[in-house]
Amino acid sequence: MKRNIFMYLFFFAVLYIVYQYVSAKKYFEKETVKIEHLEESNVRLNDSIETLTLNNLDLQYFSLENNDDALAYYDHLQLENPSRYIADKLLETNEQKGNNPLIPYDGMSGAPMKINKIKILNHKWIIADFSDGKYWGELMLEYQLKDDLGVDFTVLDHLLYTRN
Repeated sequence: MKRNIFMYLFFFAVLYIVYQYVSAKKYFEKETVKIEHLEESNVRLNDSIETLTLNNLDLQYFSLENNDDALAYYDHLQLENPSRYIADKLLETNEQKGNNPLIPYDGMSGAPMKINKIKILNHKWIIADFSDGKYWGELMLEYQLKDDLGVDFTVLDHLLYTRN
């Protein structure tokens, strides 16, 4: 009788061990597949980050902040951030009532034309976007930052996009 009980316990233990082994093996295989998918995803994400970083560097190529030769023109002025200072001076031209005086177009939607976005290319040129809320265009500006920290802007060229 005792021998039968031990035999049943032994078979039960063997069945339990086999069940645990199969269950653990399936779980391990499932987790391995998950890890492989995550590793593939990680590689794709790292590639995307690298591509975005290179694209960002390309976009920053024409930028006063990243042009040491152009920034050298302003060393004697002791400005902490020349790009921000020049952009602020350009945005101050928006404060006048009506259209911005640098924009050679009148607002056509009832609102005045104002400068929205500014890209300072170097120590001499700026590209700016303008709009009246419905119509928009771009300006190519030349600027001169003077020793008294005044800034003179000259419109080199402009365009107004047509609406379809």
